[in-house]
Amino acid sequence: MSMRITLTVNGEKISGEVEPRTHLADFLREQLRLTSIHLGCEHGVCGACTILIDGEPGRSCIALAATLDGATITTLEGMKDDSLMQRLKDSFHEEHGLQCGFCTPGMLVSSWDLLNRKGKIDEKTIRCDMSGNLCRCTGYQGIVRSIKAVADTLPEK
Repeated sequence: MSMRITLTVNGEKISGEVEPRTHLADFLREQLRLTSIHLGCEHGVCGACTILIDGEPGRSCIALAATLDGATITTLEGMKDDSLMQRLKDSFHEEHGLQCGFCTPGMLVSSWDLLNRKGKIDEKTIRCDMSGNLCRCTGYQGIVRSIKAVADTLPEK
């Protein structure tokens, strides 16, 4: 039995049919073709599927699409014109904060949220607050440097 949901996804109102058990990540990837959502663990542990749900970071692999009717969803694709996100992307490139790229969309969305909330922060805060996003390739050094480089340009909050 499917049900109809309506979401605002990256600023656009979208309606679709979902089964009650359909995860938001699957709806976004399969029906809307938003491929920045990566499915790693499918248990909400790795952070590869991190998006913004009503402005807060959330794991789309454990969120049921049917429970989010009316929600506002922002994926990495929806942040393409955001200046802070562009600075983070540039920094990830310059500081070698990515390798295979699988974790990168979730890392970018999470670090964008972190910097929006806290502004100029130290390395310890970055490491602590980003600990919910796992990377199997980089050893985190480049990721932390990337976020810190942008954080250093922000005012303290």
